[in-house]
Amino acid sequence: MMKSTKIALILGMIMALFSCAEKENTNIYPGEVWKDIQGNPINAHGGGILFHEGTYYWYGEMKQGKTWRVPYLKWECYRCDAGGVNCYSSKDLVNWKHEGVALPSVKVDSTHDLHTSKVIERPKVIYNRNTGKFVMWMHIDSEDYQYARAGVAISDHPQGPFTYLQSMRPNGAMSRDMTLFVDDDGKAYHFYSSEKNKTMHVSLLNDDFTAPSGKYKRILEKESREAPAVWKHQGKYYMVSSGCTGWSPNPAQISICDSIMGDWKTVYDPCVGADANKTFFSQSTYVVPNPYRKGEYIYMGDRWNKTNLEDSRYVWLPLSFENGKAKIEWHKEWSVK
Repeated sequence: MMKSTKIALILGMIMALFSCAEKENTNIYPGEVWKDIQGNPINAHGGGILFHEGTYYWYGEMKQGKTWRVPYLKWECYRCDAGGVNCYSSKDLVNWKHEGVALPSVKVDSTHDLHTSKVIERPKVIYNRNTGKFVMWMHIDSEDYQYARAGVAISDHPQGPFTYLQSMRPNGAMSRDMTLFVDDDGKAYHFYSSEKNKTMHVSLLNDDFTAPSGKYKRILEKESREAPAVWKHQGKYYMVSSGCTGWSPNPAQISICDSIMGDWKTVYDPCVGADANKTFFSQSTYVVPNPYRKGEYIYMGDRWNKTNLEDSRYVWLPLSFENGKAKIEWHKEWSVK
């Protein structure tokens, strides 16, 4: 074969590879299929973000396979086999690389908390500067949601693998929808829907972040709030949460407090525009600071598809402050920069 022909073939192969590669994302399209850099739909539902050493890590529930409704329950309990927790990494919050399954489900031991027949939801990961460990908390439940526990796992690396430690009812109370928050002083807190989802609890974690410290407070008493996402802005603590209406979307609410273990007050719906009263057909899961816009944040929500959970979508929207009030406004397409 002539040298020029070989060069042409090599160039052709290179061009073919580039043409098949996924184009880099520049914008976010809420509610649309969001693909990773390998070209596969991102599978990280009910998730949270960890920023560590210049990289963002997105952890979320892996939903795969057939969705079915649990027949013996009156409420709409749609399920698919628990797939564990996926991890993705990104430098810009838009283009994500699949790092693998950070915490796999268990296929053999049906008594294990992570068995495929169980519920593994809303994983969140925080980093403990003192121990050097990455700590994952998640909602662990039985098929009928009567277990109502929090599970904990640890890893030496942000992408895992994580080693499962245990589950518990924190401070002896039910724990379902949850989030984690690390304050400026390095202390970590676990927020979770408790008391049959009627009241939220906030629990100070121990120094290792692997168990409750024993200090906690009941907040938002009898308000029936779930899906908490917590952040701090100009010295105040904010939480966005949803009502308890199953898979049906409802109005989000902002709760505010001057002290994280103080008296939280629910004050207003932050959503603005069409379908704001349904939180743009999404449910909150996390709020992350926008590194490109000082004083602004990114609202992370899930648009659940109850009859095909694998096809549930992500609704990420800009969260800003206007006249001292948090505002989440719908954008069909937007840029974080």
